Formats: sequence, C-alpha cells, structure tokens
Amino acid sequence: MRRYQRTLFNVCSRYLGSERDADDVCQEVMLKVLYGLKNFEGKSKFKTWLYSITFNECTTQYRKDRRKRRLADALSQEPLEEASEELAPKSDDQGGLDRWLVHVNQIDREILVLRFVAELEFQEIASIMNLGLSATKMRYKRALERLRSNFATEDDSP
Repeated sequence: MRRYQRTLFNVCSRYLGSERDADDVCQEVMLKVLYGLKNFEGKSKFKTWLYSITFNECTTQYRKDRRKRRLADALSQEPLEEASEELAPKSDDQGGLDRWLVHVNQIDREILVLRFVAELEFQEIASIMNLGLSATKMRYKRALERLRSNFATEDDSP
C-alpha cells in the first residue's frame, strides 16, 4: 500500500482540487482497501481495484462539495471558507497539469489524471470508470484536443 500512497494522493488532489480533501479521501480509500482486502477476488490487478475504489471515493467527495456550493448559492450567502479555498485557482508553482485540468469536464479530468498521474493503461482506466475501451480512448483524445486548443489560445494572448 505504501508504494501507491503518493500516487493515490496526487490523483485525489488533482481530481478534487484540494489537498485537504485529497488527504481525507486517501485515508478513506486506505480503510476501504484494508477492510475489503479479504473480498478482493483477483479478477483484476490490485492496482486497478485500488484506483477503482479511489475513483468512486473522489466522485462521492466531489458531489458532496458541489451540493455544499449549490446550497450556499441558493441561500445567497457567501460560500463556506473551506469551499472557497477549493475554488481558488492553483498557483503556477504547483505544476502545469493542475492549471489545464480546469478546462475539461469531470470525467475527462479523471481519465487524464489516471493516464498521466497514475500511469494506467487505457484498458485499466476503462475498467475503473465502467466505460468501453473505445469510449475511454475517444474521451482521452478529445480532452487532449481541448487542452491543446486552450494552450494555443493562451500562448497567442500577450
């Protein structure tokens, strides 16, 4: 488990946009893996199983945060301090990938993170996300195209 810990944290951090939430989700994933290890059947690689749990936990956390923000907006109040921290733009010194991930939707973001950060194969990503292999590859290709067009647009501006 220790060998996956750093990569797991990076995946969660990039997916959620908050290191604090990523830390919480990583702890939850570790607990679920430890308690669920006896049920692991070995039908897939351990790494695929681990990232499948991670993907589900990140999605759950993302939805919770989105509901909090919607509720705060509906009540016409300022968002909670912790919610506003998550929405704050990342500083450039944290790396280029974070800066570009805001330009793609949630599913495409997860595909890119699993591909570049977790270094998973397309078949593993498809399995984790319950998508077909061709759908995964197409989403990956389109997300990269979106990033390239945004990158080109940003480079053209003074």
